[in-house]
Amino acid sequence: MITNWDDAYANGDHIRGAAEFPGMWAKLAAAFRDEMAASNRAELDIAYGNAARERYDLFLPEGTPKGTVVFVHGGYWKAFDKSTWSHLARGAVARGWAVCLPSYILAPDARLSDITRQIGAAIDHVANRISGPIHLTGHSAGGHLVSRMNCVTSPLSAATQARIKNTVSISGLHDLRPLLKTAMNDVLKLDEAEAIAESAALTRPHLPCSITCWVGADERPEFVRQNDLLANIWTGLGAATRAVEAPDKHHFDVIADLADPDSDLVACLLHPIEPEDA
Repeated sequence: MITNWDDAYANGDHIRGAAEFPGMWAKLAAAFRDEMAASNRAELDIAYGNAARERYDLFLPEGTPKGTVVFVHGGYWKAFDKSTWSHLARGAVARGWAVCLPSYILAPDARLSDITRQIGAAIDHVANRISGPIHLTGHSAGGHLVSRMNCVTSPLSAATQARIKNTVSISGLHDLRPLLKTAMNDVLKLDEAEAIAESAALTRPHLPCSITCWVGADERPEFVRQNDLLANIWTGLGAATRAVEAPDKHHFDVIADLADPDSDLVACLLHPIEPEDA
């Protein structure tokens, strides 16, 4: 039985060298942007709304894109922006896909329901720029947000939602009610009604739906539970689901394989679940 919910969701406190990761991510991201800009395959700060943070970066492959991958960053809806994660586009770009990384207005300046609508607007916007299938992935809070795009209450347009062919929620938060018991809710300002409405595990998937819940085997037990939760519930509601625990990965390095075009994570992202795999 969990008695300390703050500790249950405290990732950095349980990862050796946690403080070094943000600086490392930022350096890798900046180097990747420079590399892509040098080959004229980076379009930065594309506006999808009126607010300063309603912008996305778009990285393009050589030749015509096979489709679009959207990566939504984490940070408990209250930290980071797109600029920290650019390098995670490398794997899908190398495999011929365009990759979109949106920023969004952070809590407390936006409620989670507002952030959900912003991500929907960003995906709708990029969908009008690039044709073909759309695959979604996101980490932690970003895993929550991409899962929400697959709900019957998704903010996506019907035309865009029909193009969502695959989603990978990495360390995603799929039932937000436990966060009501944490100190971070002083910033998030969730109430029970919004926590329920914004929890993918508490609503139905928009079908057809292919979604993988991917978590590091060395993550906090609550993240492993949240990972299994959505896959277990949605498989009973008609979605093609699977749950994966990546060996020897914790919350901060579980996303690193998105930068490797030959990784299992990139392969999972780019290939929807076949019926025999579900």
